[in-house]
Amino acid sequence: MGSHRKLLSRHEREIWFPKLCQRWRFIHNNVQPRGCAMQKMGWEKRRSLKATRSSALLPGLVWLLSLAPAAWAQGPAAPVPVLPALSAAQVVQHLMEKNKERAEGLQHYTGRRSYRLAYRGFPAAADATMEVEVNFDAPGSKKFTILDASGPKLIQTRVFHRLLESEQQAFDSSNRSHTEIGPDNYAFTLGGSDGANYVLNVEPKVDSRFLYRGRIWVDAHDFAVTRIEAEPARNPSFWTTKSLIHHTYQKVEGGFYLPKENKTVTSVRLGGVATLTIEYQSYQVSAARPIASARKLVSAESIVWPDAGFGQEVANFVGARK
Repeated sequence: MGSHRKLLSRHEREIWFPKLCQRWRFIHNNVQPRGCAMQKMGWEKRRSLKATRSSALLPGLVWLLSLAPAAWAQGPAAPVPVLPALSAAQVVQHLMEKNKERAEGLQHYTGRRSYRLAYRGFPAAADATMEVEVNFDAPGSKKFTILDASGPKLIQTRVFHRLLESEQQAFDSSNRSHTEIGPDNYAFTLGGSDGANYVLNVEPKVDSRFLYRGRIWVDAHDFAVTRIEAEPARNPSFWTTKSLIHHTYQKVEGGFYLPKENKTVTSVRLGGVATLTIEYQSYQVSAARPIASARKLVSAESIVWPDAGFGQEVANFVGARK
């Protein structure tokens, strides 16, 4: 009998042993054998333990199920776009053609800018801001109206005002050909892709304060510059050691690309750091032609960056404080 019980599984014992106990009680006038009573207590304890474990796991299961709808709602990850295999020369050619079309189409716009400068270093820290309204008229007129300013007058005159003057100089027709993104001013190599953008390495062919070296991002559909990470082609002054430029563009109404944000960090030789931030807001394109009708380049708005002289202006500011 003992050897037979060892061959039974636990489940089988739980089924057959109560039947044997019931048969025993029937034969012996409801006398409950001690073994049956103890075995019954063991089974009930195990059932109670299983129920306790199940109830303990229930909150965790509910929490996991509550997260599932959020994960399902996200759906599959967006596929990475596969860009046409173009060489650097082909990307630049498309970029120049599209820049001409956009320049011909853009006739007038207004916008606002917020300039912020934070200087930390010798001989003391300084902060300044300036709010500017911009009015552009094709083919090459850009007017600035200062709406508000705060901070040291030295920063206002030696940095902010001169930045506006430098931008107008770069925008002038006599300088435009020397500032545009093209093979005359830059050597290009393909640096890969980033999402829906081609990434180009740019190296200036001449040392100019209006040119830079680094990388540009070109939208693969519109062939417009969307981002610039670079440094000036030449160090503008003995007092500055390095300038890093982070510039982004945005697509506005009519399909035009205009500046969105600029951040330039310039290190000063005596240990100071000047951080210039320009935010571009409230663009209103009030006069434009269809982009596809372009025939010649009449404006370089999309290729002139507004902090071209920042390193020099910082040097002037630092020098004037000594």
